[in-house]
Amino acid sequence: MEAVFGGAIRVALSLLMTVLIGVMFWLTIGLAISATEYLRTGDAHGMAKYVLTGALMVLALLEVVKTSLTYFSAGRVKVTYIIDTVIVVVLTEAMGFWFKEIELERFVMVIFLIFALIGARILAIKYSPSREEI
Repeated sequence: MEAVFGGAIRVALSLLMTVLIGVMFWLTIGLAISATEYLRTGDAHGMAKYVLTGALMVLALLEVVKTSLTYFSAGRVKVTYIIDTVIVVVLTEAMGFWFKEIELERFVMVIFLIFALIGARILAIKYSPSREEI
């Protein structure tokens, strides 16, 4: 029974990874096309905002794919990859704050969240189980 569920999980993750890789290519092509549009209009500020947030989103998707690949190879999910994904997504939100007005309290909360995630990542690396303990 475990083999059936394991196979089903592998098929589902393979489909998810295929979709995510397709979305990453689509976003990258869209970023290039939009960057040329912004260059044509002379809106450097708009281009910087769009390309920066889009690139960070592609990196977040890449972290999800990397987490899935680790599951295929190691049979488990590494906490550090999940934390990396969340850090990239939170940084994307923080970069969005750069381009709009935001209350100071909310910005400070995001900064504290980023530092808490960095601390969690350091702890996950320091106390990660070795291959023999798994």
